Amino acid sequence: MILWFGIAYLVGSIPFGLLLTKAFGYGDIRNIGSGNIGATNVLRTGNKLLAGLTLFLDIFKGIAVIIAWNYFTARSGHHEMILPHNIAIIGFFVVLGHCFPVWLKFKGGKGVATALGVLFAGLPAAGLAAAVAWLALAFITKISSLAAIIAMLIAPCVTLYMYGAKAALINLGIAALVIARHHQNIRRIMNGTEPRIGEKKNDPSIQTRP
Repeated sequence: MILWFGIAYLVGSIPFGLLLTKAFGYGDIRNIGSGNIGATNVLRTGNKLLAGLTLFLDIFKGIAVIIAWNYFTARSGHHEMILPHNIAIIGFFVVLGHCFPVWLKFKGGKGVATALGVLFAGLPAAGLAAAVAWLALAFITKISSLAAIIAMLIAPCVTLYMYGAKAALINLGIAALVIARHHQNIRRIMNGTEPRIGEKKNDPSIQTRP
């Protein structure tokens, strides 16, 4: 499993948002908006297709690693390792890689999309619940970060009910990691300055950087 921790981390650390914006001539995404490498910040380039592709690839990182883990574990005859809590542990390292990629001096994204990919592939009931919660809350509040935070909190609850306490505890760790990466968003939500979906940013801390 230690080998798989490393594989999961390295796959998770691929900065698709940064690679795509550079490839399509938008420069370094870290100099735009919040400086984040995720799809929400890529959207601030004005290229919705590029933002959608970033979102898809960040989700796919989580899906790909979990599918690979299940396949190679089963192929090697260790079927007993394909358990919800083991899947959640592997998933944690994928999200960790996205949030703290070694290639970018450990300054990565916030992990929501990658966490959803992990949940979809490994703990599908929790993934579905989180996705539905995010969509509903994003539609109602128009605040993407708030929707993501609540969705991440819902996932461990569903995991506890569907997959057991061990998996739920590790899923709680994933949620804590993602929520911690939203600390600036939480501050702006509390101050009433967090921008809504489609709004331009007025907070000086998240304007385009020089």
